Amino acid sequence: MATATALAITLSGCSAPAPEPQATAGASSDLIEVRGDFGDAPKVDFPTPVSPGTTQCTTVIEGDGENLIEGQQALVGLAVYNGTTGDEIQVVGFGDEDPVPVLLGSNTLPGLSKGLSCTSEGSRVAVVVPPEDGFGEEGNASLGISGDDSLVVVFDVQRAFMPRANGTPQLTRDGFPAVVLAPDGRPGITVPDEAPFESTEVELLKKGHGEEVESGDQVVVHYTGVNWDEGTVLDGSTWEQGGPTAIIVGDDAASQGGPPFASSLEGVTVGSQLGIAVPADDAGNPATFYVVDVLGVV
Repeated sequence: MATATALAITLSGCSAPAPEPQATAGASSDLIEVRGDFGDAPKVDFPTPVSPGTTQCTTVIEGDGENLIEGQQALVGLAVYNGTTGDEIQVVGFGDEDPVPVLLGSNTLPGLSKGLSCTSEGSRVAVVVPPEDGFGEEGNASLGISGDDSLVVVFDVQRAFMPRANGTPQLTRDGFPAVVLAPDGRPGITVPDEAPFESTEVELLKKGHGEEVESGDQVVVHYTGVNWDEGTVLDGSTWEQGGPTAIIVGDDAASQGGPPFASSLEGVTVGSQLGIAVPADDAGNPATFYVVDVLGVV
């Protein structure tokens, strides 16, 4: 294994340009009439059948900030209709209901991800999805959708979590693993050729400027863990899974199935990135090192 330099600093590569939205407005999405206030369940009307050739997205209410990107998580209100019959399928996450977490990525229907790529926080959009970007040829019988049915979806993007830590880079101590970041924020970790720490050690790699995390908070994080002795990436890395996850912060979180670094996030500000060295334990878990991006408090 390579030896870390005396002072390891978190280095970011050149920032990649913002990707173009994967959907734009079209004749089909422009047919969708949406009424009501942002955050409230919308009233949606459209002529049937809606038969788009591609996924289309029309902005009803303009939000602020940059469009969502691949791997980013949002909390949304979601109204879904059968675009062929006009039947309502599901309306959730509006009004007093908790918004629905949605990830732009491979675990989400392609049409929904494409539609969300033309939205930003505070946006309401109408999206039309052809069968190939929806449930495909098999459809979804439990939802009353055949293989030929399109979808009509209205999103209210109530929260959008940052895709990676955006804080100010900090210097770290001698003997601590070195971290270098890819343009998308994915960390590369070099573990020093030294014995692991005997107790949990935390270094601030980036200092965020958002709200402070408190014990009991549900926090959205991106993280990668490596085996200290072998340098191999641990199963469960969110970067490998394609998107961030939400965890509970606190001393009891790890014992309840949370990651072993959960208690180390208390008092950290959103936008920060931490390097956390966790020693081996009596249960046989090896010494590990984690890089954790704190993306937001739910």
